[in-house]
Amino acid sequence: MTDVVTHRSNPLATIFLTVVGLAVAAGLGFLAVWLWGLIPPSFWPSPVGWLLITAGGILLVTVGILISLAFLLLADRKIWAGVQMRKGPNVVGPFGLLQSFADFFKFVLKEIIVPAGADKVVFLLAPLLTFILAFIAWAAIPFAPGWVMGGWASNSKYPFLGSLRSAAQMVSYEVSIGLVIINVILLAGSMNLTSIVTQQQGMFWNWYAFGGGAGTWPLIVVMWPMAIIFFVSALAETNRPPFDLPEAESELVAGYQVEYSSTPYLLFMIGEYANIVFMCAMITLLFFGGWNPGVPQYWLDSLPGWLEQAVYLVTFLGKTVFWFCMIALVKAFVPRYRYDQLMRLGWKIFLPTSLVCVVVVSGWLVATKAGLL
Repeated sequence: MTDVVTHRSNPLATIFLTVVGLAVAAGLGFLAVWLWGLIPPSFWPSPVGWLLITAGGILLVTVGILISLAFLLLADRKIWAGVQMRKGPNVVGPFGLLQSFADFFKFVLKEIIVPAGADKVVFLLAPLLTFILAFIAWAAIPFAPGWVMGGWASNSKYPFLGSLRSAAQMVSYEVSIGLVIINVILLAGSMNLTSIVTQQQGMFWNWYAFGGGAGTWPLIVVMWPMAIIFFVSALAETNRPPFDLPEAESELVAGYQVEYSSTPYLLFMIGEYANIVFMCAMITLLFFGGWNPGVPQYWLDSLPGWLEQAVYLVTFLGKTVFWFCMIALVKAFVPRYRYDQLMRLGWKIFLPTSLVCVVVVSGWLVATKAGLL
């Protein structure tokens, strides 16, 4: 019987990296506070000050999302391993916490290989656009896309088939997602995400997944299925199992990504996971109260301002991580759909159901305003 060699992380290296990371973070924090104190308050309302604050906010959100994606990717792998009774990544860093960063450096340092018959400009532009557009979507998220080009540019049959699948899949489920969101907009009377979340404040039964409060609680029979349809459609939109047909390894090797390596492949992966977390944030905002923890509002108003904002932020992040874990669990134990099953679910079940629900919610609101209910 062959001996199995177990590789363990170096505790000294782990301690060293942790201390260096904390020291760098503390140093940057002290530097920011020092610079803020040196600059007179009258500078920040000026155009240059506003530009610096805006750029700093964008950088903060972008870096925060990137770091979060590193740990969420690790959580995705750990959850999948746990369902299969494996340990998952556990070598790089304490409990494997630095595995995603090791993978990042591996992808960055590898050679970029462009197929000889590929359209080189579009081939490299596709992952870059995927990455950029995935992060632009986060501009609409209040805290407190797949493209056909990648597979077409590779000039290979497997990536091309994966791209066609991705395009058809996105069109099929974007229609359902749009109709589901219309139900929320009708109840909220606004397309502003902040307004939608504000109207769900208070107890948890005010969340739109549970009907939206005392005046519309019977609509739970409509809105709860809408939340489920949104969740399932989000799986299809982000090419997650059981709807990962554009990159089905048993049929298309890796789909539209089959010819990609190194940094372009990394950009595709980051864009895909950024979209997944974005959809988790959207279902949190639209159906489950966003940053509202589901307790009486006067309890929150009685807290100090900084603590109230901290509760809001932790609540929003906690709900988003919860839905990411749900997506990871679906990946672990739901078998892949056939393509005809995917299309039938989108066009014959979700689309008619969403249309009927829009009619029901609209009728309920009109009848309520007319005094018939």
